[in-house]
Amino acid sequence: MRGAARPCAAVAALLVALAAAAARAAPADAERASNALAREMLEQLIAINTTDTPRGNVTAAAAAMAQRLRAAGFPAADIQVLGPSERKKNLIVRLRGTGERRPVLLMGHLDVVEARREDWSTDPFALVEKDGELYGRGTLDMKGPDAIMLAALIRLRQEDFRPARDIILALTADEEGGAANGVQWLLQQHRELIDAQFALSGDDYSVLTEHGRPLFFKLVASEKVYADFQLRVTNKGGHSSEPVPDNAIYTLTRGLERLAAYEFPFELNAVTREYYRRLAAIESGQRAADMRAILHDPPDREALGRLSQVPADHAITRTTCVATRLEAGHGNNALPQRAAAVVNCRILPGHSPEEVRQRLVQVLADPAIGVGYLASDGTLHDVAPAERGFAPPPLLPEVMTPLDRLVAQTWPGLAVIPSMSAGASDATHTSAAGLPTYTFSPLTVDPNDDREHGRDERIGVASFYQANEFFYRYLRAVTAD
Repeated sequence: MRGAARPCAAVAALLVALAAAAARAAPADAERASNALAREMLEQLIAINTTDTPRGNVTAAAAAMAQRLRAAGFPAADIQVLGPSERKKNLIVRLRGTGERRPVLLMGHLDVVEARREDWSTDPFALVEKDGELYGRGTLDMKGPDAIMLAALIRLRQEDFRPARDIILALTADEEGGAANGVQWLLQQHRELIDAQFALSGDDYSVLTEHGRPLFFKLVASEKVYADFQLRVTNKGGHSSEPVPDNAIYTLTRGLERLAAYEFPFELNAVTREYYRRLAAIESGQRAADMRAILHDPPDREALGRLSQVPADHAITRTTCVATRLEAGHGNNALPQRAAAVVNCRILPGHSPEEVRQRLVQVLADPAIGVGYLASDGTLHDVAPAERGFAPPPLLPEVMTPLDRLVAQTWPGLAVIPSMSAGASDATHTSAAGLPTYTFSPLTVDPNDDREHGRDERIGVASFYQANEFFYRYLRAVTAD
C-alpha cells in the first residue's frame, strides 16, 4: 500500500500541472480568437464603402455588424439599426448589466473620408497586410477601433460577463461630414438609447511613438469647437480695361493679411494645464523648462514664444482661424463683383462661435468685408451660435484608475497624459449634451507617420492585436462589480 501511494501522488501532481497549464492556455486561446474575430470584422468593414458619396452606404456596415452581434448571442431586442435615411443608419447595441451603476457609452463612427484607387498603392477598400502593416481606408480612422470595440463586447457576451453597468456601443454615420450626423440625431431623437454616466470614444490613437519608442499615452478629455465663416466682399465691378481702386479681391486680400498677422490670446484650461504639467515630467531640456514656465501666472513670455513655434502647442493654447478657400471674379476681362473666402476656426472651450465671429469683424477692420457663419448643412447665417464650448469634464476615477493600471502593465513607465484635441469629433456633441466623454484608442502610432485621411492609411498588425486585448481588459475593468 505504501508503494502504491507514490504513483498516485505523481498522477495527482501531473493532473494539477495539466490543469494549471490549461488555465494558462484558456486566456491565450480566448485572446487569439478575439484577435482573429477583430481582424475578420475589420476586413469586412473596410470592404464596405461608407464614404459620403453616392457609392457609400453606412447602413450596410451597420447591418453587417448587427448580424455579427446576433450570431454572438445578443438578443435582437438589444440591437438597433436606425437613422434618418436609408443610407445613413446607426448601430446601437447594449450588453445588459446588473444596473448597480449607470451605463457607459462606447462611441465610434462607421463613415470614412473618400479614397481613390489611383492615389493608393493598394485598394483602399480592401484590407491588405504588407510588411507588418494593415492597409485600408479607415484602418486608423476609425474602423480599426470600431472592430476592437465590437470584439471586446462580443468576448464579454460569450464569457457570460455580467457588468455592474450596461455597456452601450453606438457606431454612427457622418462624423467625417455629411448632413446626417448619427450622434446628433440619436441625442435629439433617441437619447434614451445612448444615455450614460460617461462615454468612451475610440476616435484617436493614444500610444504616441518616436522611432518605435513609446513616448506617452494620450487621453483626450477636451476638444476645440469647429466653426466655418465666410468672408465676402461685393461691388459693382466693371471692365478690366478701366481698373478702379475699389476692387473686391484687393479688399478681401488686405483683410486676410490682417487676419494672418493676428494671434488669439494664450489660454490654458484644466486639461491643457494638466497636460503640460505631466508632459514636462517626461520631456527634457529647454522644452521641459518652457512647459513649466507657461504654467506660471502670468506665463513666461519667452517660454511661450518658443512653444508657440511648435504647431501642436500653438493649436491647443489658442483659438485659431485660418483661410482655407478662396473664390472671386466671374471673367478674365471683368473687374470682380464678388470675392469670398472660407475661414476655418477651432475655438477653445469656454468661447462661442458668435464671439469669434465678432472678433473676426474687429480684426478685418473693414465694413466692406462681411463675416457670416457657415453652418454644417452649408447654409449661411449673419449670426453664429452663441453657445460656448463645453467645459472639460473631470477626470473620473472610474475612468482613470483602471487606465493608469493597465497602461503601467502594458507599457511600464509610460505616463497617461490628459490632452485637448485641436480637432473636433462626435465627442463635442456628447459632451455638450452632458455626457462626459473621454477619447482613446490604445493603438501605437508615430505622429510623423499618421496617415488618417491620407494616402495608404494603415495600422501595425502587432499594434492592432495589442490594442484589441488592452481594450477588452480595460472594458472589463471599468465595468466590473
